[in-house]
Amino acid sequence: MEGFEQCFLTGTAAEVTPVSEIGPYKFSVGEITKTLMEDYMSAVQPKRKAA
Repeated sequence: MEGFEQCFLTGTAAEVTPVSEIGPYKFSVGEITKTLMEDYMSAVQPKRKAA
């Protein structure tokens, strides 16, 4: 884990969940994690029809 900048969990219940720390290691929510979260939500949210 040393040298890691970002960490996240994935799963059907967790979706894409950032991890802020594991023991002495601390992580930030960076661009890769944000992009994965946004892309996941776009893929699983129902598409709305135009009114």
